[in-house]
Amino acid sequence: MAVYTEVRLEQAEAFVRALGRGHVTALHGIGAGIENTNYFVSTDQGEWVLTLFERLGHEQLPFYLRYMQHLARHGLPVPEPQADAQGRILHQLCGKPAALVNRLPGRHVLAPDTRHLQQMGEMLARLHLAGTDFELHQPHLRGLDWWVATVPEVLPFLDEARAQQLRDELAFQRGVAASAAAAALPRGPIHADLFRDNVVFDADRLSGLFDFFFAGIDCLLFDVAVCLNDWCIDQASGRLLEDRATLFCDAYQRIRPFASGEARLMPALLRAAAFRFWLSRLWDLHLPRDAALLQAKDPDHFERVLRDRIERPWHPLH
Repeated sequence: MAVYTEVRLEQAEAFVRALGRGHVTALHGIGAGIENTNYFVSTDQGEWVLTLFERLGHEQLPFYLRYMQHLARHGLPVPEPQADAQGRILHQLCGKPAALVNRLPGRHVLAPDTRHLQQMGEMLARLHLAGTDFELHQPHLRGLDWWVATVPEVLPFLDEARAQQLRDELAFQRGVAASAAAAALPRGPIHADLFRDNVVFDADRLSGLFDFFFAGIDCLLFDVAVCLNDWCIDQASGRLLEDRATLFCDAYQRIRPFASGEARLMPALLRAAAFRFWLSRLWDLHLPRDAALLQAKDPDHFERVLRDRIERPWHPLH
């Protein structure tokens, strides 16, 4: 998460003290990612992550923070937003909405093996089941409506071949979304961004899921497709590794079996997930915001992923 807003040590100290979380002993900006300002905060009471929200406002943030709180209280390894004396978990710092959450133990595993894949598949299914009684509702803000609005913004930066591919895929996804089969897919709160770098393992045990600020109500299968497109591919070519994808889906289905329509629409949702991240990376690359430590991500990777999903549709065993 890039640093857009500089937070001084004394500002962090006052913020953390007001939440009753001790005296700040260290403050470090986090350079990964592109959406929010994030800092690691060490205090005499523990380790925390401080987030200042750069795009999201007070009307959207309660959904994300309450969803995290809901999952944590259902026993999932999710950062829990810290409340003040009045029970509020959305705060203000440097003129921006802000939150403090506990820092999860563990490390990223960027080359997951079968143990990691099985745990991730099972955990994603647990997350989906835990969301069934979550009462707040907010659409997935990087879903179809955002795609329709954003494609025209990035088209001027592309050559004609890429521009046509972007237009064609948007038309395809609009057709899928309008179908009766898509309308029948199971829906609920999804994370929508569970890449390998949003998950940590502690001694090979899955110990944390984080960065819930793209979450929203959408078809559960989109979450599965996002994971398959990152956890189960050849990173150089973008090709789906079908044995790994099968392993992941088998682990998921031990907890929440797919509906028949989900298995049938998996190829279209794999394309949708690839399209979403190709589009957002094009947007971030060509229409960037100023930020210290900003690290733009390569959009070509998800262009390759999308092409592979078009050329080689894949269905899980049902």
